Amino acid sequence: MNIIGAAGLGLAAFNILSPKDTAPRHVDMSGFYLLILGCLILVTFITDLIFRSTLKDLKRIWIVESVFILFTVILILIIQKLT
Repeated sequence: MNIIGAAGLGLAAFNILSPKDTAPRHVDMSGFYLLILGCLILVTFITDLIFRSTLKDLKRIWIVESVFILFTVILILIIQKLT
């Protein structure tokens, strides 16, 4: 989840700090989408802290976190198909 949070933080920083007229293939994100991205970063950070505090004895916590991320992606795809 640290990787997801870091990638989201990098994307948000790139979109905020890069000049809009000179960046090739710039993804123009509105303020609303940046807010959603910020919430995603916050949720992944909090979820990572919860996983690390509750599963202290688990040696391969990255497997549990990967399954959680995969489950979340599948759930998002199912919701998108329904709407």
